Amino acid sequence: MSNSMTPWQRTAHGANLLDASGQPGVTIFEEITALANKHEAINLGQGFPDTEGPAEIRQIAVDAILSGANQYAPGSGILELRQAISDHQKRFYSLDIDPNNEVVVSTGATEAIASALLAFLEPGDEVVTFEPFYDSYAAMIGLTNAQHKVVQLKAPNFEPSVNELRQAITHNTRVILINNPHNPTGTVFSTSILNEVIALAHQHDCIIVADEVYEHLTFGTKHVPIASMPGGFERTITISSAGKSFSFTGWKVGWATGPQNLITAIRTVKQFLTYSSGPAFQPAVAKALNLPESFFTGFASSLVQGANILADGLENAGIPVIRPKGTYFLVADINGFKHNDAIEVARMMPQEVGVAAIPMSVFVHPQNASSYQGLLRFAFCKKPEVLRDAVGKLQQLPEVLNR
Repeated sequence: MSNSMTPWQRTAHGANLLDASGQPGVTIFEEITALANKHEAINLGQGFPDTEGPAEIRQIAVDAILSGANQYAPGSGILELRQAISDHQKRFYSLDIDPNNEVVVSTGATEAIASALLAFLEPGDEVVTFEPFYDSYAAMIGLTNAQHKVVQLKAPNFEPSVNELRQAITHNTRVILINNPHNPTGTVFSTSILNEVIALAHQHDCIIVADEVYEHLTFGTKHVPIASMPGGFERTITISSAGKSFSFTGWKVGWATGPQNLITAIRTVKQFLTYSSGPAFQPAVAKALNLPESFFTGFASSLVQGANILADGLENAGIPVIRPKGTYFLVADINGFKHNDAIEVARMMPQEVGVAAIPMSVFVHPQNASSYQGLLRFAFCKKPEVLRDAVGKLQQLPEVLNR
């Protein structure tokens, strides 16, 4: 990526937003959603739930609006929410977080990620992520004019090679950005991989940015924050949000926790981005974080049901599935079919099948796209009846793939 590019060009290039002529385009999500709407297809492309979060939590936000919580919140977030985040980290992970100095509330997890990268990266620094990666990572790295290096996660296990990880992280690496549980693959990294990341961060004096927005959405395995592991906390910024855990994706309430020096740097950048947001949503999220553990386990169990409905349906149709360990997503493998270019398939599915999905290759650097060209990502965070309807339509997908 040329350093002579303007910031928007670097961002667009990193996020696959340039068309063949190098002009700004639209994301694949916009394109597929538009096709789904045009053909009245079931949209299993974008990862948002079709059910509302708890009614009692929504009512808190309504009451807050009516009582006047409509002006700027404190830049770090209201104390009630920062205390709730601290209590949450203690309750689930035995982490002691100072709500006054080691927490900052953000406009969604994406702003926290952006603030962290803008705070700690200089032009020419290196950032290491796993690939595939959440699309905003490349865009934000491009905006800082840092260099984006990747360690590939290869099907079917999506577990990184330790040797490749060691080769990627060097004395030029400033940030290791890790998403666990991982979107878009649905994998959950082993503690041995997390320990390796910590060891390499110490060896090369790196900061770890841990995007853990799917922390409560794991299936048959427990989420282990990298900050809770030996040697992890002092180098780690942990990021999460209310969007995924409580089905309030539109509220855009996220947060970052970590050592005071790292959080202070994020807060300094954030004040020049949104400064603050969501004054009526913040007290509601504070209450949500204090919901009983049964809420969190129940939500994860409902997602397992959705994952199984979709996975069983695809497998019954003859399409191999890589079953997830967490998140909202599963991966279908169409490599064995005549038409196995997932981008082309995704573009024709809304009309030909009546279901929308996202090609995995859009979550990778263009030069690595061929490694993922036969993989499709489906979101299963939908009502069971919607997924069953989708499964019925997906039975005709193999016929379309073999034409």
